[in-house]
Amino acid sequence: MVSRSKIKTEIPLSILWWGIIAFLFICILLPLIFVFLTPTKADFIKLASSSIWKKASLNTLLEVFASTFSSVLIGYIYAYAVVKGQIPFKRFFSFIPFLHLLTPPFVGGLAFILLLGRQGFITKTILGLDISLYGFWGLLIAQTLCFFPMAYMICFQTLQNINQGTEDAAKSLGAGRVKTFFKVTLPLSFPGIISSALYIAVSVMSDFGNPMIVAGRYKVLAVEIYTQLTGWVNGGTSAILGIILVIPSLLLFFLQSKYLSTSMTKIALVGSRSASSSSDSLSKNDSWKSRRLSKFLLTLFTSFISLCVLAQFASLIAGTFQKLWGIDHTFTLAHIKTIGRCKSELFNSLRFSLEGAILSTFIASLAAFFVFRTKYPFKKYIDSLIQLPAAVPGSLFGLAISLFASKINFHHSNVLIVIAITIGFIPFSYRAISSAYSQIKTTIDDGAQALGASKLLTYFYILLPLSKEGIFNSFIYDFVRGVGTMSAVIFLVSFGTPLSSIKILNLAEQGFWGDAASLALVLTLITFAVLLLGKLIIKLWGQKK
Repeated sequence: MVSRSKIKTEIPLSILWWGIIAFLFICILLPLIFVFLTPTKADFIKLASSSIWKKASLNTLLEVFASTFSSVLIGYIYAYAVVKGQIPFKRFFSFIPFLHLLTPPFVGGLAFILLLGRQGFITKTILGLDISLYGFWGLLIAQTLCFFPMAYMICFQTLQNINQGTEDAAKSLGAGRVKTFFKVTLPLSFPGIISSALYIAVSVMSDFGNPMIVAGRYKVLAVEIYTQLTGWVNGGTSAILGIILVIPSLLLFFLQSKYLSTSMTKIALVGSRSASSSSDSLSKNDSWKSRRLSKFLLTLFTSFISLCVLAQFASLIAGTFQKLWGIDHTFTLAHIKTIGRCKSELFNSLRFSLEGAILSTFIASLAAFFVFRTKYPFKKYIDSLIQLPAAVPGSLFGLAISLFASKINFHHSNVLIVIAITIGFIPFSYRAISSAYSQIKTTIDDGAQALGASKLLTYFYILLPLSKEGIFNSFIYDFVRGVGTMSAVIFLVSFGTPLSSIKILNLAEQGFWGDAASLALVLTLITFAVLLLGKLIIKLWGQKK
């Protein structure tokens, strides 16, 4: 009887496994292969004689280096202030990066225009300047504020994992606060610093929304890929620019993966935090004035960065209720009333992101189960393939899906958008759910199967319930980020499938700042509402245990 029931349950399990392989092969590997095969010899010759790729490549390289450096520097100092700086209001300051991380990615670029554009609140209203920060410097500011929360999260964890006893030992030997930082804390922080730098470099390289809104004539590859396809209808040139962009992205991704695995070992060898130690322990060489100065400077720094983040949200609110930004500050509800004309965009954004989040979470949970809890074939390849989208810029993936769908005459843009959202966030879901699974001992699986349960039943009745919080967090993150996604889906939208993020971009380009701000504000409030609802569900779920 057991063998028959096992056969009945193993057959659909095999179907699921091969279904996942087919999905990843068709939706990830085939489009990428196709986009690499799209350019012709004439396309390469044409591009080689043009300065487009040289200028865009150099601009992208400079942008990636500068934005990564500034983001990591600010993220690390901010994390150090929260973890070890003895600053007041730590809970508030630690919340600010997470608040910004969960906002739609285009908010930073739009807020930059409202605050620092030619009619910006800071540049024009406060300082009375008639200047334009469009270009490299504007893009640097927008991307730094956009990506420093990523560096903060990684460096925060790294600093927390440093054994406090190591720093205390240095102080007890006579080292002051500054010497302890440069000789002990900073070297032990290098794994997190380098890991965050590699991660942010890939993110900056694939960023589309900020360069599209802020960069102006400062051309970068992510935007040129879109421009060449839509403006010049040149798929070959667009594909070559995407290939140029994806090569360093893949290199950075694999460096990050390799370094992350080795750095975790290094941190483990150093040791975890000592429960008996306190980060407030001080060396006798630390004078009262130096401690006060350090606390004051770190508090001032975190306050300034927090103010910059909060100013972005304030600009959206102010822009929504001002008649004409920077010129006529009269209170008006006209911009809010335009939201009624954007019902289709809002509905599609919520619907497609919901479908993409469900699909990415489901596939990631199954793939993690097969890779880490079974002995099915090709596990190593599936593990690499499902994480590949994290190394591919969204604009190239959108281009790849668009060209491949056109080649096979598949023109259902709603399906393509959901696939793009699913693929874009499936690496995060896979890593998060794999981490949740790793905390569950495999002996529980063995015990269930020894009692007659099949692997499929073990997955549904044991593994999923025990890791439900990690799975639900993954779903919420995918949904919130999917609502504001832009880089991949911009190639796939049609007149029948308008999206809020693309609508906001078009309004901003046309100078309708109030309408763009109102739509961005509503979309941001929706994402926060969903996030809070998700947290409430998790809390209530946990109370039922």
